[in-house]
Amino acid sequence: MWKPEHRIAAERSGLRYPSDLTDAEWALVAVLIPPAKHGGRKRTIDVREVLNGIFYVLWTGCQWQALPKDLPPKSTVWDYFDLWTWDGTLERMHHVLYVAVRERAGREASPTVAIIDSQSAKGAQKGGLGSTRRASMRARRSRVASATFSSIRSACC
Repeated sequence: MWKPEHRIAAERSGLRYPSDLTDAEWALVAVLIPPAKHGGRKRTIDVREVLNGIFYVLWTGCQWQALPKDLPPKSTVWDYFDLWTWDGTLERMHHVLYVAVRERAGREASPTVAIIDSQSAKGAQKGGLGSTRRASMRARRSRVASATFSSIRSACC
């Protein structure tokens, strides 16, 4: 049941986009962002804005090309998304935010009860962490589906 204190905690009207990080959320995840590489140029991009761009795409489900112009370029946002997915930074951020939300709601940090029905089990087999990344990538055609590949193969063998 929504209580007044829950509505205040979930209020996001003062933000530019509902997917943007609040100052409290940023304080939790800023320490998890890896530092820039040594020996290269200094990082000139605002990492909080990059994270806001990633959350915008994940929140709205829009294409990378449809990122608003007031966020960093799509190539920059995608590169950080790719890197942070690979090195586990996004998973660590998710965990920290998840625990904070549960504790703010007065619950234990990790759930103690789970209900799984047959539909949830089927969905878990198909989805998971990898499905978020696959959903944000362009589809690739297999070589088998390519007419050029199959014609070369039949001509040579």
